[in-house]
Amino acid sequence: MSNAFVYVTYIRTTPENLWEALTEPEFHLQYFLGAQMQSDWKQGSAWKMVYPDGRVTDSGEILEIDPPRRIVIKWRNEFMPEVKADGYTTCTFVIEQEGDMMKLAVTHEADGPHKLLEHVGKGWPLVLSSLKSLLETGKGLSRPASKG
Repeated sequence: MSNAFVYVTYIRTTPENLWEALTEPEFHLQYFLGAQMQSDWKQGSAWKMVYPDGRVTDSGEILEIDPPRRIVIKWRNEFMPEVKADGYTTCTFVIEQEGDMMKLAVTHEADGPHKLLEHVGKGWPLVLSSLKSLLETGKGLSRPASKG
């Protein structure tokens, strides 16, 4: 199993709009499948992902922040005991201008094998596709219905 999940997408938007979508809770509710990230987005600040009912799904700390280019988050799952036991991962968002588009690279990694990486491999593609849809069309995607 790999110790990193990398996803790159290209979004027709501005650096400022993409940054706002990554850091503002009202945007998260439109594309993050019902959750929102909460932080004051400063290095060393606490970070958490919360559902509207108040459940904390993930938590951590802002390790690096360089608006509107880079965010690095120390990240731990809080609701799956077997995943939480593996400890923290690191999630890095890098934004680069590519012509009239923004290249967004998300790298979610761990120092060794980590159960969270199995889950983010399914979650990040949907979340980031929803983000792209929101910024390009004004509407994010819905969480797909569970199979069977």
